[in-house]
Amino acid sequence: MTKIIAVTNQKGGVGKTTTSVNLAACVAAQGKRVLLVDADPQGNASSGLGTRVKEKTPTVYEVMAGQATLEQAVVKTPEPTLMLLPSDIRLAGAEIELAEMDDREHVLESALAPARGAYDYVFIDCPPSLGLITLNALCAADGVVIPIQCEYYALEGVSALMGTIQKVQKINRKLAIEGVVLTMLDARTNLGVQVAQEVRRVFKGKVYNTVIPRNVRLGEAPSYGQPIHRYDPRSLGAQSYTNLAREFLSR
Repeated sequence: MTKIIAVTNQKGGVGKTTTSVNLAACVAAQGKRVLLVDADPQGNASSGLGTRVKEKTPTVYEVMAGQATLEQAVVKTPEPTLMLLPSDIRLAGAEIELAEMDDREHVLESALAPARGAYDYVFIDCPPSLGLITLNALCAADGVVIPIQCEYYALEGVSALMGTIQKVQKINRKLAIEGVVLTMLDARTNLGVQVAQEVRRVFKGKVYNTVIPRNVRLGEAPSYGQPIHRYDPRSLGAQSYTNLAREFLSR
């Protein structure tokens, strides 16, 4: 049975795409069939997995517009059991087009229908906003993973995200908060530790035990088009995302 997970936080710079790419890749490395949907017009998840989107390359935009099938658009990645539905700036136009459509919040759900049964997990890397693309991702998803960085303004905007999730749950009753991932922890600072404690207080048992540290190798891996566990399997970042994948699967 396929499970669709939206990875989202409308606040930028929280490690959302890093988490999408590496969690999906590490879950695939555990022997699962995984599809990563790049639903961000910036296309960072695509480039981070070594995919260069060209003018005639079918992307998530063409699939949502009915101009290409999911099977035609997915591409291989460095991880054998991880496939990618790529994205580029074309997706930015979808926000405007969706606004004029009937049943506009379910377009992505319909586009991903063939993925159910074909994959064990589908991860959706959402854009850093609460626009129509993120709404589509939440309506298509069974669960939400929320990355929150261990910095001063960590919880800023999270209330808006939670409000959106609660509204979507009235439409999509199966949607649940899968878990909260603490990212970019600098354990040398009291602030990072204090923020982690505050996030755990707010979200209680929803916070994963695995914390993602600040790690230089995590920042380097996308420029080589590889997930961290293939770029540098011995790095702290690789070990952390591997542990997160195991914890994710155990839940």
